[in-house]
Amino acid sequence: MSDSSTNRLAAYLAKLSPVPAFPEYTGPYKVGTMDVEIPVCDLQSPSPAPANAADIETVQYRVFYPAVPQSVEKPITWLPAPQRNHVSAYTQFVGINQMLAGMLSFIPRHLHYATIPVHKNAKLLPATTDNERWPTMIFSHGLGGNRTSYSYIAGSLASHGVVVFCPEHRDGSAVVTYIRLKDQMNRFFTANTRREVPYNRISHAVTPEVYEAREDQLRIRLWEMGLVHEAVQAMDSGDEFTNLNLSTPSLVQFTNALDVKRPGSIIFAGHSFGATTVHQLLKTTYYADVPEVVAMEKPLFTPAKDSSIRKQITEKNVTMLLDMWCLPLLAPNSAPLYNLPLPVYADVSSAPGGTGLLAVESEAFFKWKEHLHVKARLLSPDPTTKIVGPQTFETQSGMKHVEPNFFYVVNSAHLSQSDFGILFPFLTKKIFDAEQPERALRLNLRAQLQLFRANGIPVARTYSGDLIDGSHIDKLQVKKKDPAEVHPADGIADDKAIFDRSGSDVVDNWSWIDVIGLGDAGETATGKSTAEQVEDGEEAMKGELEPSEQPLPANVKPIAVVAQ
Repeated sequence: MSDSSTNRLAAYLAKLSPVPAFPEYTGPYKVGTMDVEIPVCDLQSPSPAPANAADIETVQYRVFYPAVPQSVEKPITWLPAPQRNHVSAYTQFVGINQMLAGMLSFIPRHLHYATIPVHKNAKLLPATTDNERWPTMIFSHGLGGNRTSYSYIAGSLASHGVVVFCPEHRDGSAVVTYIRLKDQMNRFFTANTRREVPYNRISHAVTPEVYEAREDQLRIRLWEMGLVHEAVQAMDSGDEFTNLNLSTPSLVQFTNALDVKRPGSIIFAGHSFGATTVHQLLKTTYYADVPEVVAMEKPLFTPAKDSSIRKQITEKNVTMLLDMWCLPLLAPNSAPLYNLPLPVYADVSSAPGGTGLLAVESEAFFKWKEHLHVKARLLSPDPTTKIVGPQTFETQSGMKHVEPNFFYVVNSAHLSQSDFGILFPFLTKKIFDAEQPERALRLNLRAQLQLFRANGIPVARTYSGDLIDGSHIDKLQVKKKDPAEVHPADGIADDKAIFDRSGSDVVDNWSWIDVIGLGDAGETATGKSTAEQVEDGEEAMKGELEPSEQPLPANVKPIAVVAQ
């Protein structure tokens, strides 16, 4: 490589280099974390293993949780081991020339040393809630993610009093993942104790084969979510199982510490393909006995009637869908699931309706209008409706459901709700034209905390520093109060502004999406159904879902490497 090429490469990488550490979490609690990997044979699967999961022998996740104030354990690196392999996988995923990826794994040193403000294996803080159990969430990652990719969201929620479980999916959607081999754990060379599952790049040119490939991934993901749920229940019950991650000590401190036994108590959340996963998990479980679902030719997930997840998933589960990717939901095989509403909209008095649902869009997905129309239908009580209207929220029994909490972040990209915006600010700005990645995450956090409060889930105050984008009191209230009264130093316990639907731009760069009137993407004019239009637009949006597919803008020149 010539000196000039080396210099250009170094300059480019300097711009790509992530910050050496994440911002501190703003909740009042310190945050602990542990990694867990359990042999599948140690858990009772609620649904038979998919045929394509025969070589997936473990289920893996990271836990983020409130830790005791005395925690002094050192922060951990954002990259999991083996770091070199993960850097190589990420440089390929974000779009650096694939031939260079192996070499580049030695160069972006900041990525190796970027840390998250958590304490490894810290002591769990005893729950401060009335029932002495911490609210609990299971969060599913999107394409190119893994158990660390949402450390800002998961850690922030943990700092406010929520235990968050982040599975690492082995369906080929993780940037790269490794399955520990239980019978090889005593080998000296660690490379011989694990098997790699590389990223599986699937075409965005929609065909029946593409739908089948995405549904194959969903079958693995839903099966894994069921297993993770079993593991969470086992941790709370104090049941024994093997943890192949030998860096993690006993999990006994989680016994009777998690609010997971009450039906409907677990929060289910995900981003992108992870939100798709949550959507299908809730429907396949809640509607498992519905004849149309039972009759599906190729079911996605069939939890047994007596399984713990069938008891857990009810209409009450608070649901969080961040930039949900709708294309896999349009597979013809999954039509029976598409046609049914999310459980929060069930026609029963205990259903919270839109109060129990938060959907947050990036601006990139908000501007994908055909996709937005499909999503509006899916976020309503009747996904089969052509146009979402006020009557759509009225049930057959006469109940009137509340519309969903549906918002988008101005000047944000699809990856802005993950850690990528913080790690690669130059990439998200120059390639995706997204601004202030921390702002997008801060607004998401405010909405998530308020969602929990609206559903009776106890969480800590919203930090005053997170209110810099605006609040009800300082923008709407005519009589100004003493600033110390309005925004106490430690924050507020009711962030009404973040769910404001007045259209008054109470919170900067945060806009409410009114689903009323959405649903019709001009089907008559185009001669194509909304679903067909989404299929047509998928190819154009592939760069948002997988950055390596994003064409470079004119002002960003590719690196030319000249071999000597």
